[in-house]
Amino acid sequence: MDLSKRPIYELHQLLQAGEITPLDLVDAVLDKIEAQESTLNAYIDTFAEEARRRAVELEDFPSEQRGYLFGIPMAVKDNIVVKGFQTTCGSRILLGFRSPYNATVVERLLKHGGIIVGKTNLDEFAMGATGEFSYFGPSRNPVDPERVPGGSSSGSAVAVASGEAIAALGSDTGGSVRQPASFTGIVGLKPTYGRVSRYGLVAFASSLDQIGFLTRDVKDSAILFTHLAGFDPLDSTSFDLPVPSLTEIFQDYQTDRPTIGIPREYLETEGLDSEVRAVTESAIRALESHGFQIRWVSLPHTKYAVATYQLICTSEASSNLARYDGVRYGFRASGYEDLQEMYTLTRDQGFGPEVKRRILLGTFALSAGYYDAYYLKALKVRRLIRQDFDEAFQEVDLILGPVSPVLPPKLGEKIEDPLALYLMDIYTVTANLAGLPALSFPAGKSKTGLPIGLQFMAPPFEESRIFRVARFFEEYIYPAIEPSQDLPF
Repeated sequence: MDLSKRPIYELHQLLQAGEITPLDLVDAVLDKIEAQESTLNAYIDTFAEEARRRAVELEDFPSEQRGYLFGIPMAVKDNIVVKGFQTTCGSRILLGFRSPYNATVVERLLKHGGIIVGKTNLDEFAMGATGEFSYFGPSRNPVDPERVPGGSSSGSAVAVASGEAIAALGSDTGGSVRQPASFTGIVGLKPTYGRVSRYGLVAFASSLDQIGFLTRDVKDSAILFTHLAGFDPLDSTSFDLPVPSLTEIFQDYQTDRPTIGIPREYLETEGLDSEVRAVTESAIRALESHGFQIRWVSLPHTKYAVATYQLICTSEASSNLARYDGVRYGFRASGYEDLQEMYTLTRDQGFGPEVKRRILLGTFALSAGYYDAYYLKALKVRRLIRQDFDEAFQEVDLILGPVSPVLPPKLGEKIEDPLALYLMDIYTVTANLAGLPALSFPAGKSKTGLPIGLQFMAPPFEESRIFRVARFFEEYIYPAIEPSQDLPF
């Protein structure tokens, strides 16, 4: 019995029955890490000794508090702080920095009896779509190690897909949870902005960043959501709204038939891979055959989404990353003669090429004479994108579309083409710009066996709608779905 690839709710039953212990689970996961890490590079740091010690200590955990997360080994993306351990954000400039506190999501995970086995690899400061922009080298897709796993939560997705963690925390600024979930064949949730505390998440683009979850299936995603979401007074953007229980979320999911919207613009995108299109069309046909109402909708400002996202995220990154100067923490260059040269050398040597590119773009967009033409205009278009969704959700309950327009590229295939990398996010950035919840789930495979994911999006704070339909798809449609090329769209 391979414990490392069992979902949380099955492991919970085994733990409750006394058939396994938390230490059994930790050992199973650590065995996978030892066997596979030299190839996959999912982790920056692993906490083997600490995880085993925690597993033993959990024997004294009150029995009445042993919920779904009790004894579950999880990974944490290395831009989410864990007290006493290094947080690098995949960057040289933060080498040696150890956090003096836990992120709120980490505190809640530990409160429920979870176990952290390590910090996962990522595109530097979460800036990337492939997982290749890390100071610690790229993570590799466990489905095909010659291909990228998607980014920026690359290590978290790889860890879950390969059994190196039962579940993982990630962050999603423009698709950084959903795309790697799609590329590795797992489930990735980006909650509504403000639904999960960002306290302890290192900022990239503060108005877009959201902590999300990577899991083996939809029910596990809902389990993490019910345990880790909720108001946090330490996060000024946190909403004080009740979080539904697991029972409430999945009530009537087998009979619920909400109306699903298909954006015309998504299937008319130039560069949409034919196999991704085929899986999308097959899913539409399958949902319709199971009684779901399918309706075309329009999101006319989709064509501006990538440009709008890049202007906003690079501008906010330029501001947020100004604090990394070699003075307060992390890496400091040597050989400087004065303070200005120390700043310059530290940032030049400490940041990688993609981070420097985005800082430059953002600084330019915010500079005198260009603020109105670029950043302010992007904020106005962002409002129009949100209005597109508001109007669509007056007609439909959910929106369905691809996660990525392409299959997982080979390592190095797109790394020299920033525009191609940015366009990989065309379907995901809109949920961040509009602050919507979105969930990536496996929907098919290419002819060569590469995973293809789709995503559901819902109005703000309607994660339950997504979970219900995605779980129905996972249980009743996905096992039997066949790619089809014959829809007249």
